[in-house]
This record gives sequence, C-alpha cells and structure tokens, in this order.
Amino acid sequence: MAKNRLNAGHSVDCSVVVIGGSTGSIDVLLRLLPALQPPLSFALIIVVHRRNTADSTLAHLFSLKTSVPVKEVDDKDVIRPGTIYLAPADYHLLLERDGTFSLDDSEKINYSRPSIDVTFESAADVCGSQLVGVLLSGANADGTAGLKAIKSTGGFTVVQEPDTAQVGFMPQQAISGGVADNVLDIPGLIRFINDLNTTRSR
Repeated sequence: MAKNRLNAGHSVDCSVVVIGGSTGSIDVLLRLLPALQPPLSFALIIVVHRRNTADSTLAHLFSLKTSVPVKEVDDKDVIRPGTIYLAPADYHLLLERDGTFSLDDSEKINYSRPSIDVTFESAADVCGSQLVGVLLSGANADGTAGLKAIKSTGGFTVVQEPDTAQVGFMPQQAISGGVADNVLDIPGLIRFINDLNTTRSR
C-alpha cells in the first residue's frame, strides 16, 4: 500500500483507522463523516461509549451523514476496506488475525463496554504499523493505554486538541501520557484522515 506523507513529517502505511471517543465524540464524528472522500482505502472502525441498548439508531444516524457504507459489527464479520464499522453497545470489539471481528461481553474496562483500550490494543496486535489510532473527546482515561499499544507496534496515534473537545480530559490524558504522535483540531483531523486515503483522486 502506498505511503502517505503527512504534515507532521511522518509517513503512514495505513490499512485500518480506529477512532475512539466518549462524551462529545459523536458531535465530532457527525462533522467528520460527511467530509470523508470515498472510496476509502482503509477500514474505519469507531468505538464510542454508548448506552446499553440493542437498537441501531447510532449506526443509522452515521449512515445518513456519509456515502461510505456503515455497519454495526456482528460477530465474525469480515474486515474490509471502504467500510465504516461501529462497535455495538455493551460488547468489547476485537480484531482477529484471520481478518474478522469478534465480540466479547466480559467485564467493563474503565467503566465501559465497549472499551476503547480493548479495541485499540487488539487492533495494534493484528495491524501493527498499518494502524492509525485516533482519540476524541471524553471524560475518562479510556484510550490512553490503547494508544500506547499502537505506538509500541509501530502504528501512528492522533489525539483531538483538548481545547476543541466538549470534554478534554480523555485527549489530555493521552497527551500527558506521551502517546500522541499528533494533536489536531477537528478540521485538521478531517484533513489528516482524508490524506490517508490512497484511493481518492489527488
């Protein structure tokens, strides 16, 4: 896969982008998704802290905002580029080495299920240097350990600028922990993700 030169001076070889967030992150995603330029050359995985509900309201809302296919993950779904995957409520979302997802209902991590850390760490183990992790607005420390795992396996990490977040605690924890390769406001984040896309016309 072609490498993408970033303003930060880094080169990223990307097959999966995983985005995590909590309070305030859905507002960011509702700005990001309409700005995506399909088709995507990578799979985009979204993990947000959600109420314990089996309905698909959030996936439907996201699908209204983008022409990229949106799917709430079912167990054993195959991970494909060009698709946005949403972690379902009340399950941890894991990536498997055979290129599929699995769902896990074990205990909550950081008071959350799905846990951002669980998905980030699983994706880091499977994708290594071809992974980009993005952490958005939120009110707890979920995501920092996951970004550390992504960095340790050669992936690239991006954190929302805390001053632009509805709740800056989550991204600030990552910055304070030294696990952010780049810190971006929302327009910068949109540009960054579109620049990862090797299938869009230049």
